[in-house]
Amino acid sequence: MTWTTNEIPEQSGRTFVITGGNSGIGFEAAKVLAGRGARVVLAVRSTEKGDQAAREIGGATEVRQLDLADLASVRAFADGWSGPIDVLINNAGVMAVPLGHTADGFELQFGTNHLGHFALTNLLLPQIVERVVSVASDAHRAGNGFDLTDLDWRRRKYRRWPAYGQSKLANLLFVLELQRRLTAAGSPIGATAAHPGFAATNLQSHTGNARVDRVFMAVSKAIAQTAEGGARPTLFAATADIPGGSYAGPDGRRQRGAPTLVGRSALASDAGLAERLWAASEDLTGVTFPAEALAED
Repeated sequence: MTWTTNEIPEQSGRTFVITGGNSGIGFEAAKVLAGRGARVVLAVRSTEKGDQAAREIGGATEVRQLDLADLASVRAFADGWSGPIDVLINNAGVMAVPLGHTADGFELQFGTNHLGHFALTNLLLPQIVERVVSVASDAHRAGNGFDLTDLDWRRRKYRRWPAYGQSKLANLLFVLELQRRLTAAGSPIGATAAHPGFAATNLQSHTGNARVDRVFMAVSKAIAQTAEGGARPTLFAATADIPGGSYAGPDGRRQRGAPTLVGRSALASDAGLAERLWAASEDLTGVTFPAEALAED
């Protein structure tokens, strides 16, 4: 049976935090959830853009400032939060951008797409009730050159697409190890992942290369599914009754179709690599898994 958003039950009384929810698939997911009565918090870098998105979304939609490329901002967001979060959706990201660095000196794609969400999730975990959803990508398969000794691409020649693939592979390894730790801690929280397939969003039009941007937009108009379609795997991963550690994506060819559980690369299933990446991420961010706080719950 094909899953549709019509299967999402009433969400009144539930809180969803969506990073980067002011545009693209995050915006589309927020619209659906708010339409089901959820309180939706858009955690965004630009509150001006967030406020505009919130007005379009309607319902109980709020905006809070969060810059995932700055760990001080991540900590400020977590410190300023009070009350339960039913579902945290780690959606924001950058894709195939020129070499750059976060406020803390990390390579921009790895620092934003993985480390920012790693820190945010662990800081918020004591307040999360049900689920953490991380938006990955089938581009994780391009992360085969994953090098734990050079996560910032300082010794290798920087290549934007392999760097993006590395960051998306890190998202899946993060979910793998997070679920293992949650299970070991006896926590009921689940960790799931989703990828949108090939969706026409503004992410593809901000690679920092004008020619690449034009090609992406032309291809997107021709074959990609809409941002609304791309949001469905995220909504499936966030609301459907699926096991922790699951990975959702489109069920059709050409990265389109209804959401279902999908496979991942062998590297993305490497528990040992996931554990080592977690340790490296703790060292880089100074944020650790809150095992004691979860045990107290």
